Amino acid sequence: MSALRRLVARDLVLAIRAGGGAALALAFFAAVATLVPLGVGPDLKLLVRIAAGVLWVAAVLAALLSLDRLFQADFEDGSLDLMALSPLSLEAVALAKIAAHWLSTGLPLTLIAAVLAVAYGLPASGTVALVASLLIGTPAVSAIGGIGAALTLSIRRGGLILPFIVLPLIAPVVIFGSGAVLAELDGLANGALWFLAAFSLLAVALSPFAAAAGVRLNLGS
Repeated sequence: MSALRRLVARDLVLAIRAGGGAALALAFFAAVATLVPLGVGPDLKLLVRIAAGVLWVAAVLAALLSLDRLFQADFEDGSLDLMALSPLSLEAVALAKIAAHWLSTGLPLTLIAAVLAVAYGLPASGTVALVASLLIGTPAVSAIGGIGAALTLSIRRGGLILPFIVLPLIAPVVIFGSGAVLAELDGLANGALWFLAAFSLLAVALSPFAAAAGVRLNLGS
């Protein structure tokens, strides 16, 4: 367990220092989320209705920006080969990298979304539902993205292919996440949040095994 924590801490430091991937994702998210109200105009009712969809789509696209480097840097410098030979299983390595990606990208995106919701005029109940849906759903984005990153590891310009693999699988997260906010705004039973939680739990539970299989395939082991 201590080795797993050290690996998560290492990847967090790399995500913050190397290439600014996490910072780029947050800047992209903030830019998209703030530009949309300027383009749509001052219609507050319309902004409230589209807020969840816009923020969710922006969050997913922002998370994709840093996914291609999830395994790539370690693959290029040989660190991934050493990890494969270490006592720590590749499933644990994949889990640590997915967790580090969520901590450096998904969690900050969730916190920033709570602030950006003000620009859309979301009421307090809608903002709470938005933050809850992002907290529950963004781990699935990192998990499914981790699988895609592992599968495209040895492909040249794999980052260009990665979105085509990941986006169709992430679509239910966006649908349930934005649907949960709309249900809260309309005063309806919020079953979308439960579907989102079930989907996210399944994705997080299965992703280390699928990602590890993809890494083994690319390492030829």
